[in-house]
Parts: sequence; C-alpha cells; structure tokens
Amino acid sequence: MVHIIHRVGIQSEPHKVFDALSSIEGISNWWTSDTSGEAEVGSILVTRFHNLDGYEIGSIKFEVIDLVSNQKVQWKFLDGPKEWIGTEVVFELHEAGTYTIVLFKHMNWAGEVEFMAHCSMKWALF
Repeated sequence: MVHIIHRVGIQSEPHKVFDALSSIEGISNWWTSDTSGEAEVGSILVTRFHNLDGYEIGSIKFEVIDLVSNQKVQWKFLDGPKEWIGTEVVFELHEAGTYTIVLFKHMNWAGEVEFMAHCSMKWALF
C-alpha cells in the first residue's frame, strides 16, 4: 500500500482548522460547496463536484471514522473514483507557535498510479 502525505502550516487556531475539516459548513468552504450528511463518527458524507455550467461531474461518499477534537479527523472512502474506494484520509493537527500544523495522509492506495500524482497535487491545492 502507498500513501499521499502532505504537511501544511496554517496560521490559525487548532479549533478553527478542526471545524473546517470536521463540519459540513467547513468542508463546503474548502473542498466543494455541495456537501451533505451528518458530520459525526459513523455517519456518511457526500460531496458533489460541478463544472462551470453547474452540471455534476462526480461525487464522493465517505464515512467519518474518527474525530478527536482539535487533533484528528479521519474518513474512509466508500464511493467515488475507483482508486479511492477503501482508502482513508487522516488529518492530524498540532500547534507550532502561531500555526496549526496539518499532517495530511491519503492512505492505502493499492499502488502508485498516475491518478495518485494528480490527487496529490489537488490535495495540496485544497
């Protein structure tokens, strides 16, 4: 299994970063505005992506696996791009001065494929 890993420093308080990663409103603000579901452990969330004309071009369904206030958010992908199904994303947070450090991992890819490089770049941009 292979993983995408990024380390990002955000000049903000951990609770604000945690809220952005763990709430429907937060996810809608940084990933895709069409996000639905209940943002609690065991719940299923759906994110839908649209082109500039408003047509849906894809969706992703994932389960919230773990939430540790101001420290960790973990998801498991259930539907979406075939390479993502069964993979997991973990956001681990810790403070470093005036920054919240996000250690991001998109884990358990079956192998290194070209789409993984695309996703790594997109995750970094988000």
